[in-house]
Amino acid sequence: MKKLWKNVAVVLTIVVASAAISYMVVSQFSKQILASFDNIKEQNEIQQHARFARMEVVPAVATDFTVAAENSIHAVVHIMSKTNRSIQQGQGPIDLFEYFFGYREYSQPRQQQPQVGYGSGVIISRDGYIVTNNHVVEGADELQVTLNDQRSFTARIVGTDPTTDIALIKIDAEDLPTIPYGDSDKLKVGEWVLAVGNPLNLTSTVTAGIVSAKARNLGIIGSQSTNGAPSLGIESFIQTDAAVNPGNSGGALVNTSGELVGINTAIVSSSGAFSGYSFAVPVSIVSKVVADLKQYGSVQRAMLGVSIQTMNSDLAKHYDIDMVEGVYVAEVSDRSGAKEAGMEKGDIIIKVDNRKVANNAQLQEQISRFRPGDKVKVSVLRKNKELQFDVTLRNMYGNTEIVKQAGLSDLGASFGELSIDLKRQLNISYGVQVTGLTDGKLKEAGMRKGFIIMKVNDHRVASVAEFEKMVKDVQSGAGFGESALFIVGMYPTGKVNYYAIDLGE
Repeated sequence: MKKLWKNVAVVLTIVVASAAISYMVVSQFSKQILASFDNIKEQNEIQQHARFARMEVVPAVATDFTVAAENSIHAVVHIMSKTNRSIQQGQGPIDLFEYFFGYREYSQPRQQQPQVGYGSGVIISRDGYIVTNNHVVEGADELQVTLNDQRSFTARIVGTDPTTDIALIKIDAEDLPTIPYGDSDKLKVGEWVLAVGNPLNLTSTVTAGIVSAKARNLGIIGSQSTNGAPSLGIESFIQTDAAVNPGNSGGALVNTSGELVGINTAIVSSSGAFSGYSFAVPVSIVSKVVADLKQYGSVQRAMLGVSIQTMNSDLAKHYDIDMVEGVYVAEVSDRSGAKEAGMEKGDIIIKVDNRKVANNAQLQEQISRFRPGDKVKVSVLRKNKELQFDVTLRNMYGNTEIVKQAGLSDLGASFGELSIDLKRQLNISYGVQVTGLTDGKLKEAGMRKGFIIMKVNDHRVASVAEFEKMVKDVQSGAGFGESALFIVGMYPTGKVNYYAIDLGE
């Protein structure tokens, strides 16, 4: 019996010892596991503090063009221009100095060959003033304007400005829809815009795009001069990718509020059709030109009186200049506001009235807003030091007076077309004759009654209307101090004469 209880006691002792050992092992192992969990938790907390920032998802904002399109489409018109040109059948001498070889076939009839062109325009006043491009109406004998409601009107030209390719025409109508001016200065690259016009005679067409660039100079306005006059093209185009084709010229470029920010003017294309980019004259230039044409009949163009170059790395290196933005002053003209204010060759124009100027186009755009007699603050860099000048802007003649559009009355003469008999007698095929003289520029130059004007600035004169246009274009397209007519012609006796007429005197 004792032996039995002894064995039971041994078993119990072993069980208790085993339980104690198990408890100790489990307890220690649990502590290790809990410690591991704590470490993992701490690491997770650290990792959570260092995680990538989550991008907040914002719903896309839909751009609605319908209001802008509706507000502008009724104020954009279709313009048809018709030019009647006389075509002489047969051949004759093509130059003044070839008339000695004789001229034949004058008895054959002259035919009228009408040429028709199409474009767009924007109504800017309820009483019928319409802005368009100069190249849409240039040389037109007739202008027909069709509104979006299909009403048609005959238009007259109020004034043109070849320098900016802007023209103002007028129709006799009331209570017309208009597009308000916007602010092209506030237009940003990447902003949505609409082009409204009549491409390829598809009336009332709206296309959308973004502003791709600003202050773009293409060199196309100056290259379009056809009268031999010195050309001063002002280009600071808004570049967009809104689709524009032939027929859009003169149409509206509007922002998403339906405000006019530009006049669509050109495309760059090898095919003549839209290939990605279009260009518009900013309304900052348009509004000033239109106001001048309405008030004076011609643009009162202010000039600094400097020859300029856009800064670039090559120019900066050549002249050892630290900066590559701005406009380099290559020459300062005599009798100019810039010279009087103290500006010098080698200055770099960086601001006009505290507006930054980075290139030629921006400088031209800023100065084009002013009239002769206005004062502007011009900031320049000279030897890497910034200086500021108060410049009184002047006109092309070096003064601050109002410039009137030159007409035939300013020349002090009357003119007439050449008769077939006179052409046959003198063996010539073109020209206009001075039929009367009073006190004026032609008489002062020594010209006498009967003189036949055959060329102006090396371009043939075929009619009185063409001669008058040449006179106007010389003045409107002239640069600072450049407004001369170089006239070649002959008297009925056969004597050839040359005259230089300065319209600025």
